[in-house]
Amino acid sequence: MVVSDYIALLGGVALFLFGMAFMGENLKKVAGSKLELVLYRLSNTPIKGILLGTGVTAVIQSSSATSVMVVGFVNSGMMKVRQAIGIVMGAILGTSITGWIVALSALSGGWMDLLSTATLTGVIAVVGIILRMAGKRQAVVHLGDILMGFAVLMFGMSAMSGAVAPLKEDAGFLEMVTAFSNPLLGVLGGILLTSVLQSASASIGILQALSATGAISFEVAFPLIMGIAIGAAVPVLLSAPGAGTGGKRTALAYLLIDVLGALIWGLVFYAVNAWVGVPFFTASMNTVSIALVNTVFRFLTVLALTPLVGSIERLAALLVPAKPEPDSQDMDRLEDRFLQHPALALEQSRLVINAMARRAQEDLLDAIALRTAYSQKGFDYVAELENTIDRYEDKLGTYLMKITGTSISPAQSGEVSEYLHTISDFERISDHALNIAESAREIHEKDRRFSGAAAQEMEVLERAVQEALRLAITAFVEGDTELAQRVEPLEQVIDQLCDEMKIHHVERLKRGECTMTHSFVFNDLLTNYERVADHCSNIAVALLEVHTDRLDSHAFLHDARRGEAFNRLFEEYEAQFAV
Repeated sequence: MVVSDYIALLGGVALFLFGMAFMGENLKKVAGSKLELVLYRLSNTPIKGILLGTGVTAVIQSSSATSVMVVGFVNSGMMKVRQAIGIVMGAILGTSITGWIVALSALSGGWMDLLSTATLTGVIAVVGIILRMAGKRQAVVHLGDILMGFAVLMFGMSAMSGAVAPLKEDAGFLEMVTAFSNPLLGVLGGILLTSVLQSASASIGILQALSATGAISFEVAFPLIMGIAIGAAVPVLLSAPGAGTGGKRTALAYLLIDVLGALIWGLVFYAVNAWVGVPFFTASMNTVSIALVNTVFRFLTVLALTPLVGSIERLAALLVPAKPEPDSQDMDRLEDRFLQHPALALEQSRLVINAMARRAQEDLLDAIALRTAYSQKGFDYVAELENTIDRYEDKLGTYLMKITGTSISPAQSGEVSEYLHTISDFERISDHALNIAESAREIHEKDRRFSGAAAQEMEVLERAVQEALRLAITAFVEGDTELAQRVEPLEQVIDQLCDEMKIHHVERLKRGECTMTHSFVFNDLLTNYERVADHCSNIAVALLEVHTDRLDSHAFLHDARRGEAFNRLFEEYEAQFAV
């Protein structure tokens, strides 16, 4: 081979890798943004996991991507290691699909010439570019991109095959290939090739291209295919250092499955060959037979190891022992691995925000309880929850901004906007909870006692605020717009209550029923309760805006307050929380 042949070979490899990645990305887009959600929701048994792992990997054209995603699932607590092992097995099998796509280049003879590499590549490229340029809908454009990716992949395959053609006369190349017939060298060679390319599909594609030289026999191809399978675990293992114990065990399980498969079927095959001889041992391989051997090897590996999922899990646990770790937080769900899958990242964000909302609700309720039953332990718990909710806001805000930097749909952009609005409201509610707890501490330490009328009015206000909080949190968590519509009328009633209570307090001061020492803490409580109600209103309005495609909250509230339903609910709450 001359220098130009090596450049052509590298160019062919580059086009092959690009075409495969481009085709996989657009296949995933056509399959829908919920593909990843289906993967973790419907993989509760090993068989389901294998089937889904195979299907998803066939779509995204990468067993490493599927497995890295699953490592994230386990690390975030969404999935157990045993459940993930089934998906990993499916990913190992599903990645063999690319070899069959490449094998189309071997079709020839009669009407099959219409499906030859040159003809097929040309037709698909033309159709793909027409769809990409003339498509009105996004799905049609993505379909065009899939065809273009396939055409680039096939062109790269042809370039590789053409570049290696002179190698059939190269004595050095033939000697090197013969060396790979040694099982150990073949496996190591396959591992090295896949570790460099970071793709088992690409490695198989290069092996298929080399088969055009006629020098790739079964005794050479088989150990290389086993090594390629093992090497595919490298990208998954590289994702493990930042994961927890479960994530590390899942990544290791990928390696264990491929190593065990190579050991089992390597020993079986070479033992049978040594005993009775295998007639096709020295037979020359082509693209189709390499794709077949690759698929059969992976299928038999999955078949043999499926009953041993529990044993693989125990072996991974033995090799990666559990370390004492702090209790897992809901925030562990915010995995950077999920950012490549916005639907999944948003789903995890929603679950974490729901947890944040419930904690903010708990924080306020505990703070309110301190006013009449103060304890230092209770105060400390409110303060601790407030700090926790601050961390929720920091992590969620950062994670949601990362999501906005990915390719998200307008609907997903609306979700992110809603979440960014509401997490600040939940954080502010916890701030007010701490303020209320501090007022309760002052009441306790200074032995402040409200008059009977003031205490009764405060209890009514607290019941109204608790109801507003319940409505807002439940509406947000459950996506219930009917409940959300009840929050704003109640918020208006709470504002009215606070105004009335301030007037009544002044009147009591004049009559000598209350003193100025009570005024400060009394007004502080009113201010905090009124602000909590405002944040409840913000949460409800954000939810309603997303569901009604209204983005101007002021105009939205103006229109809502003029409605008959609003007036009816206002009167209902006014009667319920009268002072």
